[in-house]
Amino acid sequence: MSNSLSTQDAILLRLEALEAEKKVRHCMSRYMLLCDELGVDTQLDELTKLFADDAVWQGKGKRYAKTFGRYEGRDAIGDMFASYTKPPAHFSMNAHFLCNELIHIDDTNTSAKGTWMLIQPSSFSTGKSQLSCARISAEFVLVDGAWLMQVFTTENIFSRPMANSWDNSASLGVPTKNS
Repeated sequence: MSNSLSTQDAILLRLEALEAEKKVRHCMSRYMLLCDELGVDTQLDELTKLFADDAVWQGKGKRYAKTFGRYEGRDAIGDMFASYTKPPAHFSMNAHFLCNELIHIDDTNTSAKGTWMLIQPSSFSTGKSQLSCARISAEFVLVDGAWLMQVFTTENIFSRPMANSWDNSASLGVPTKNS
């Protein structure tokens, strides 16, 4: 028996890898959207279900290791996020923009690694605002047909406090309509 795959088997493996990449991307995008909406009324179940039972969430580097720390296990990660939802909610506005994505699916299509660059403008319930940039690294595993985060790492590239809130009530500059 030959060690090489048939053409059909090779195509199926490539298709599975492409589908896995899409699902990994969806997991990360869903995580970021839920973090954008993190507030007093947030039900954390949907967020924590994106992590494997024994997952690790950690800040890395001089600033984020100290600021965020390390959390082991889905429950500990959920408790960390719960601290952001206590009244008054930590964020009044939060937006995560991901770019420079690299995703690698392993040869067995059962684990993956990805990196992203994150730009995050945030306003806080205190009235202050900040612009942050971080490198996100994540490891994913396939569990019962679902791609889950096994390791999530965020490392600060820069952070800058802003003098004013990101949102401003000034009217938007749009062309006027002719009657």
